[in-house]
Amino acid sequence: MPGRTKKPKPKRAGRPPLPKGEAKAVMLRVRVTPDERKTIEMAARARNQKTSEWIRSALAAAVES
Repeated sequence: MPGRTKKPKPKRAGRPPLPKGEAKAVMLRVRVTPDERKTIEMAARARNQKTSEWIRSALAAAVES
């Protein structure tokens, strides 16, 4: 129909995508006990890191040694 304008698309919910090269490409799932999870979360909190950041740094340190 002439004279009709399209409505603008609503913004998508959620976090905007990360710049190219910054997004993580692979997800690794590991099962732990509830006690292990608490220990990991406390260790991450002690270093002011997110749990995933702490796990990546701990794994990197283990691989390097």
